Amino acid sequence: HRVDRRQRQMCIRDRVSTQSTGRKKIKTTLTPTRMSIHRAPLKLFSGNAHPELARSIAQVLGVELGEAIVGKFSNGETMVEIKESARDCDVFIIQPTCNPNVNDNLMELLIMADAMKRASARRITAVVPCFGYARQDKKDKSRAPITGKLVSNLIETSGIDRVITVDLHASQIQGFFDIPVDNLFAEPLLVKYIKKIHPDKDKVIVSPDAGGVKRAKAVADKLNLDLAIIHKERKRANQVSGMILVGEVEKKVCILIDDMADTCGTLKLAASELKEKGALCVYALVTHGVLSGPALTLLSESDLVEIVVTNSIPQTENVKQCSKVKVIDIAPMMSEAIRRTHNGESISVLFNISGLAEQESTNNDDH
Repeated sequence: HRVDRRQRQMCIRDRVSTQSTGRKKIKTTLTPTRMSIHRAPLKLFSGNAHPELARSIAQVLGVELGEAIVGKFSNGETMVEIKESARDCDVFIIQPTCNPNVNDNLMELLIMADAMKRASARRITAVVPCFGYARQDKKDKSRAPITGKLVSNLIETSGIDRVITVDLHASQIQGFFDIPVDNLFAEPLLVKYIKKIHPDKDKVIVSPDAGGVKRAKAVADKLNLDLAIIHKERKRANQVSGMILVGEVEKKVCILIDDMADTCGTLKLAASELKEKGALCVYALVTHGVLSGPALTLLSESDLVEIVVTNSIPQTENVKQCSKVKVIDIAPMMSEAIRRTHNGESISVLFNISGLAEQESTNNDDH
């Protein structure tokens, strides 16, 4: 059979000799082999969502950010122009779909991915530290949309081959995709920070709502601390009408754990409830600090000592406006996830504290 040159290069020829009627037959088996993706050049690109984080990740990896122009036409449409070749490259687009311009950031990601696909990139990975539209992940009432599924469809259609994100609002969103999704956890970073908070005093981990119990319990188990739960009743979205505390917090340092802080009304009420029940002091550790609307004002007026967030969303202005906002850098964790994905290595080491500490030590030695 005739086999063209390109197919021959991608196949392994297995010759098997058999004796039949005095003649030697040669059986040729052509087995396709996957091209090694880690041999493709690594290229990082960023939209306008969080260039500061993208630069930090690039610095840790020791590469330069790819050159791209991402702006708008006069009528408001998103315009993307990739200024360097992406042909046969392993491309990572760092673009959280976060506030203050969630829709713009999402469109930038989709259009950049489309541009990379048409530029013949070998693989396109979307690095989305904060995954927007994740809160509507199920049809919990009549005529409700499932925006998590809608966005996942858009991402796949744009040509993205893989998604790396952090602390999805609901893990089931991974199942909305038909492509690999790596949902990293900020939990090891939070646990490391909690150990530094009043090490000489009793602490208790508190979940501000029933939906976050699993997340809070995981942190409590790793630190061998007690768990308390606050059940909140809502009148409508972003408005809490009442709270019920389950657990013992008297004379303890309370650590509120959540995946997202938006208007921070819940955290303010939770801190007040805990103080009324005899808590020594209250801290809040949140993966995604959305901090929209009156959030900074409410935090300043609250009983919280501080609120600790990651930089999955830009926090520079929030830190300037509110002294209680502290930031944990996720750039080392994200850069290691990118490096391992590029090289075809497992990223499960990033899901535990010891593995993350070992990697941070390695990064420090490199610098």
